[in-house]
Amino acid sequence: MNKIAEAFDNKKAFIPFVTAGDPDLDTTRELLLAMQEAGADLIEIGIPFSDPVAEGPVIQEADLRALQSGTTTDRIFDMVHSIKDRMRVPMVFMTYINPIYVYGTEKFAKKAKECGVSGVIVPDVPFEEKGEIDAVFAEQGLTVISMIAPTSASRVKMIAKEAKGFLYCVSSLGVTGVRAQINSGISELIQVVREITDIPCAIGFGISTPEQAREMASISDGAIVGSAIVKIVAQYGKDSVPHVAEYVRSMKEAVMSV
Repeated sequence: MNKIAEAFDNKKAFIPFVTAGDPDLDTTRELLLAMQEAGADLIEIGIPFSDPVAEGPVIQEADLRALQSGTTTDRIFDMVHSIKDRMRVPMVFMTYINPIYVYGTEKFAKKAKECGVSGVIVPDVPFEEKGEIDAVFAEQGLTVISMIAPTSASRVKMIAKEAKGFLYCVSSLGVTGVRAQINSGISELIQVVREITDIPCAIGFGISTPEQAREMASISDGAIVGSAIVKIVAQYGKDSVPHVAEYVRSMKEAVMSV
């Protein structure tokens, strides 16, 4: 079984996101281990970028802090590599095409594989252009995760048919960030996917409370949370690890209660 698929094996998955290097890479290392212990089923590691088009202000600011603290792609690879033998849950990098191209797509894929990562999410690569990176990552046994959004209605079937690992279902239009209300159209979107494939669907963008996580997990295979965690890191900095662990524990419990 693909390691990403294991995250959803007979259970609803909770998937936290953290920006690598915010406030520093030592803290990120501790956060990854603590989130795993707190019940995370798969972890997204954000590679900071100066122009993250899919992100709202919370993650934009985290990217800025990470870059200012001297975080580089190489240093992120080294940090993840240093704990790969202790990480039992799958990890995926979330980044943009520019950092991958600048680093060199083949070199990036190779290094990601070496540090124990299972795949990548690249929000600014449209489905039609995914083939360019797909083959390179597949060569290393890595999965490029596809995203679908309420706007992709006409393309959902096409994307779902070829999706691997899991489908990242964007709950609402716009950028990432905490939201009071989650788009109700998301359940219809998932129904369309279900007609095509049995690939797991996890919902992200806007989830911040256990109630929202429970609601989203009830109509899908899991909940993805980024901005709410990044906010905790912004608030507590190097002392954020126990606070994030407690939050992940409560969110995992909510997802499991479905």
